[in-house]
Amino acid sequence: MRGRLACRQTSDIRVRSGGDPLCPELGAGRHALRKQGCLHPRPEKVTDEAFAASEFFDRRDLVQVKYEMLRRVRVDGQTISRAVTGFGLSRPSYYQAQAAYEEGGLPALLPRKPGPRGAHKLSAEVVAALQEALAEQPELSAQELVQMVEERFGVSVHRRSIERALARQEEKRR
Repeated sequence: MRGRLACRQTSDIRVRSGGDPLCPELGAGRHALRKQGCLHPRPEKVTDEAFAASEFFDRRDLVQVKYEMLRRVRVDGQTISRAVTGFGLSRPSYYQAQAAYEEGGLPALLPRKPGPRGAHKLSAEVVAALQEALAEQPELSAQELVQMVEERFGVSVHRRSIERALARQEEKRR
């Protein structure tokens, strides 16, 4: 088969010639990038000469594209406008990548999961009040604690959130 990788069936796993487990039509590399959140949304827009001339550079790898874009500006002295055009990204993307890289290096270019980074409703103050209430009245149920949090702090939380927060605090004490 010319132009396509041959797949063979081994046990219940499809193996692509070359050893990669997975042989989807999209390609194992693209599948892995998508799974990690690193798939460039518009790889066809990457026109930088390094990505066209070398197999090492993968225009689908958003982390690699961002790093090379930053390097092109910082080391090669390319203008930001030219760099973002050549790498298929926007100026705000450049500035976000630059700030992230300066703050945390290459790992900071990896995508982060969306959403809050911690228990934003159950602050340390709320958890301390829960522990205090349980110390005074150990028979309080999770539902009663939910009501207490809502009355005292004006925050609506699920009983399981309270149970998990208290369990985390218990783990920290051990």
